[in-house]
Amino acid sequence: MAAEATGASRTLTLPTGQDLTFAEFGQNTDSAMLVLHAGAGPHTVMEFAETASKQSYVIVPTHPGFEGTPREEGTDSVADLAEAYLDLIDTLGLEQVLVVGNSLGAWIATEVALRDNHGRVKAVTLIGATGIKPTPPLEVADPRKAGPVRTGELAFHDPKFRDDPSTFTEEQQATFFGNASTAVVYGGEDFYDTKLAARQHRVTVPVLVIAGEQDGIAPPEFQRAMADGFPNSTFTTIPEAAHFPHIEQPAAVFDALEDFLK
Repeated sequence: MAAEATGASRTLTLPTGQDLTFAEFGQNTDSAMLVLHAGAGPHTVMEFAETASKQSYVIVPTHPGFEGTPREEGTDSVADLAEAYLDLIDTLGLEQVLVVGNSLGAWIATEVALRDNHGRVKAVTLIGATGIKPTPPLEVADPRKAGPVRTGELAFHDPKFRDDPSTFTEEQQATFFGNASTAVVYGGEDFYDTKLAARQHRVTVPVLVIAGEQDGIAPPEFQRAMADGFPNSTFTTIPEAAHFPHIEQPAAVFDALEDFLK
């Protein structure tokens, strides 16, 4: 099966009945990169996906409920999303998949690897990883409590990448709050799984954890602790970057990814 696409969007109905919208970049072969976005929405990974498509077929699902997409009532947890993306991998006939997740997407990526009973996932890369319970004194920031301005400061080292909420249109505001509400549906009020750390040892494929050195959402020390929970992991930090190093320092992130894949 082959299809050319440059950020082309399509929607499939999964075996569960959930409609799933995803963007495609590059040539569809039996190997691919599955990129899972953060709670801020799919726009946070689109440029990364387009660059990655020079070497690989890349798919970027929109988590159901984000960007106004439909979400079935039974699709309401990170585990449900992981199952949905494994169904997507099966439906597309992919055999060699690198799963890349950012923030909420990193948590989902971990669950995808945990549930992959067909052996399709060959490696995982987590950027700005979340999902496990923070151990004091480490904390993961809650954007709902921090507010949009402070969240921008915590999420981006370079001010030029921070959104100015005062410039949002009504449509942008609706999308922002809609995405935030949907993220809570999946992540819960605490935004972590108390049992995830105890299951990490079951992820036996290689895992790369990339942390921005100035990440104020999920501190590098927290992400290092998450990396240590995997039996076959590599941990690296990116200078002059925070929670979205693939946006602030894309070249450094791709260098780390290339070294990892070698």
